[in-house]
Amino acid sequence: PMGSERTEIRKRQMATSPETPGAAQAQLSTGNRGSNACCFCWCCCCSCSCLTVRNQEEERARRTSHELQAEGIPNCEESPAPTLEEVNAWAQSFDKLMLTPAGRNAFREFLRTEFSEENMLFWMACEELKQESNKSVIEEKARLIYEDYISILSPKEVSLDSRVREVINRNMLEPSQHTFDDAQLQIYTLMHRDSYPRFMNSAIYKDLLQSLSEKSIEA
Repeated sequence: PMGSERTEIRKRQMATSPETPGAAQAQLSTGNRGSNACCFCWCCCCSCSCLTVRNQEEERARRTSHELQAEGIPNCEESPAPTLEEVNAWAQSFDKLMLTPAGRNAFREFLRTEFSEENMLFWMACEELKQESNKSVIEEKARLIYEDYISILSPKEVSLDSRVREVINRNMLEPSQHTFDDAQLQIYTLMHRDSYPRFMNSAIYKDLLQSLSEKSIEA
């Protein structure tokens, strides 16, 4: 009984005594947590303003990265609008499609929708390299092509087998206009077999063909 009385007295004393500095600080922290939970709470809440700001910053970073990548993509080739005869010829063979700037532009637009535009860009860069005769220019362009389309660190890396990569690595010891010939042929074949059939069945090609057909009838 005496022990119980002492315990009860001690409880009453604690209830009526002023708060200790530690307790006051804990209460202050609790108050702050309620008013600005995102800075003190240990958990993440969907309504936390810090989480919202962080999401906005991440989205802005992704958007900036995408814009920088888009800026690195060359513009399409300049070419007159294709004729109905030209567009019909594209269906006859992949070679005829690739012979004209208008055909390459239309096909490139389709490749962009499949996130494989780098194949066309690489092929075009190789064609441009073949036109060079200045040794220093050839070496510089070869280096850029390697960094942009061959390096495994590049976001525009094209898909090549190990044999072709070994050939390129040997050729890069002394670059020439034909350093990437094997790789260019492999990518050309890939586009022919894989992407070209889908392009012929795509809305891009069909809409262009229909538009030119209607204009031809009106004329």
